[in-house]
Amino acid sequence: MPCRLIPAALHRALLPLAHRARGWWWRMVKPKLAGCSIIATDLDGRVLLVRHSYGSRGWSLPGGGIKRGEEPASAAIRELREETGCIAQAPVLVAVLEETLSGAPHEAHIYSAMVDEAPRPDRREILEARFFPVSLLPEPLSDLTRQRLAVWTAGSKQR
Repeated sequence: MPCRLIPAALHRALLPLAHRARGWWWRMVKPKLAGCSIIATDLDGRVLLVRHSYGSRGWSLPGGGIKRGEEPASAAIRELREETGCIAQAPVLVAVLEETLSGAPHEAHIYSAMVDEAPRPDRREILEARFFPVSLLPEPLSDLTRQRLAVWTAGSKQR
């Protein structure tokens, strides 16, 4: 959860610095990372995407790190709620991908779930959160998001 003790504008100003420091640390130490993303869709089949206040600022999937001892599905539900205020309905594991983030090994747990409410970004970490038709995704779309959506789409076609 974002720290509510400092004003949102200051929080947004500090996040890019923290993001760069974390990336530097990962490149130096190369810790084994575990994270999650959630492909949340609404009743019309549109995909929920977010824009962060740090990093590339391209559109991406809600998600983040898995805390020590936390189940990946629980982390996906938590991250979706923290970033958008939405509650995931029965998340389903789509894939576990082995990636590299800032030079560090990363295990990404990808889930899909239905949500039945409008997103409410916190305006601290998340600047914007909106649903988009799969055929009309916004640009710029992050490469990781593009890859994760491709895995999800391929799995949907196999069912």
